[in-house]
Amino acid sequence: MLSDVKKVRHPEGIVGYIERNTWAQMIASLGGGIMYFAIVLPQLATRPIDEIGWIAPMLWTIGGAIVVSIAVSILWGIVAGMVNRDDASASDQRDREIGWLGDRVGQAFLVLGGVGALALVMLDAHRFWIGNALFLGFLLSALLGGLARLIAYRRGF
Repeated sequence: MLSDVKKVRHPEGIVGYIERNTWAQMIASLGGGIMYFAIVLPQLATRPIDEIGWIAPMLWTIGGAIVVSIAVSILWGIVAGMVNRDDASASDQRDREIGWLGDRVGQAFLVLGGVGALALVMLDAHRFWIGNALFLGFLLSALLGGLARLIAYRRGF
């Protein structure tokens, strides 16, 4: 149970396997989201919605974030394995419960993005708005689910 899990601190400077992956995913998601909106939002001021190029930047952002997340996780894992081979890929019940908490928080924003997109479809909104509502739901799911995990790691439940 969540209430049974005690706050456990890693030795100074040591970050566990799941926490490292959470950081890698959050870094990649935040960077990708910033890049995507930096490309697409300025177009809203200068072009009609039908002429805004959003599909390719969205696909590149999603693909790039996945690749960056995997690369950072692998590189950080190699370094962690060189420092402490035993803790490089270890996880325990606490990690699983923290992962569950982060997934629950993230799923809430994924559902909100889906419901928002469904409402936009019902209102016959332009596909630009529908696609961006879904993208924002995915982005918030990754960022806020990851943030919930990190808070649980650092402060406990």
